[in-house]
Amino acid sequence: MQNNIDIKPGYVYHIKDSYFNLAKDDMLMKNHESSAYRPTYLCIQDERTSLYWAIPMSRRLDKFRDIVEKDTKKYGRCVKILIARYGDNESAFLMQNMFPITSKYIDHIHTICGNPVPVVPKVKEEVTQTFKECLRLHRQGVKVIFTDIARLEKQMLNELQTR
Repeated sequence: MQNNIDIKPGYVYHIKDSYFNLAKDDMLMKNHESSAYRPTYLCIQDERTSLYWAIPMSRRLDKFRDIVEKDTKKYGRCVKILIARYGDNESAFLMQNMFPITSKYIDHIHTICGNPVPVVPKVKEEVTQTFKECLRLHRQGVKVIFTDIARLEKQMLNELQTR
């Protein structure tokens, strides 16, 4: 039983443990920390492949602001982390930890007080542009993404073909 769910653009989701068990990539963020559904992921669909890309979000802003600041000083900008508003707070969108996925591995939509909370359109557009830039850099051989996305993308595409 696949239990694929309908992925709504601009919303945040939680990923099933079965994805992490299948992926076997030590560079993926840990799932379900402290018995809670963490981290949350903004899912963006790649029009080229139909796969979704799960972009982890974090509220550990001090840690990620430091990285953004260092990269900006060194390179003039930071493409691997974007700090932007989600709900009533800021979150770090961690492109450096993104990975490809199919809807089969999406557990459920993230809610606050029982209601799904979308990423505001301006932030969604900024994350989408940064995501595309990271993929472009990756395909040019620039290491900005920690996970083995080439292997994981191939694995997810193979799953799509065998459905």
